[in-house]
This record gives sequence, C-alpha cells and structure tokens, in this order.
Amino acid sequence: MENWHSAGDFVFYGKGGEIQKNQPEEQEIAILSLQLLQNCLVLINTLKIQHILKEKEWMDQMTGEDYRAFTPLIYNHINPYGEFRMDLDKRLAIY
Repeated sequence: MENWHSAGDFVFYGKGGEIQKNQPEEQEIAILSLQLLQNCLVLINTLKIQHILKEKEWMDQMTGEDYRAFTPLIYNHINPYGEFRMDLDKRLAIY
C-alpha cells in the first residue's frame, strides 16, 4: 500500500504533489483525476502482464513466489515528464 501511495505522489507531481486550491470542488476534481489516472495505470499494467505471461518461455520460468510478488501497482516504467507513445489507430489488446 505504501508503494501505491508513492505512485500517487509520482503521478500527481505538479506543485510538489499538493493540492493548491482551497475550493472543495477543485480539490475533489484533482483527487478524482488522480484516482482515474491510477486506475488507468493498473489496467494497462494488468494487460501488459497478462500479455507477457501468455508466452510459454515466461511461464516456464515462473515460480510460486514470482506469482505472489506480482502486482499491477508499478510505475517505474512511466515517464510523467516526457513523451508518451501511443498509436491511437490501435486498441489495446484485451485478452
């Protein structure tokens, strides 16, 4: 859970990860936006992990401990400051 909180800080990096407004409506929008970004990150990570694990060579290397350690709550592959490559003509593969 601590790792996921640090992911929120990482994703919500603007102005030091702090909500600068005192208006409750703007605070709510900021928090809901962060929640949406986190949920999208978990979905994409889950799809990527499922796609990789469909390959037999990866499945053969997995142990019980590896499966217990799996989590889609990772963010070290995200670059919030740079470019995001997306092919908007393709859908994400949902398997």
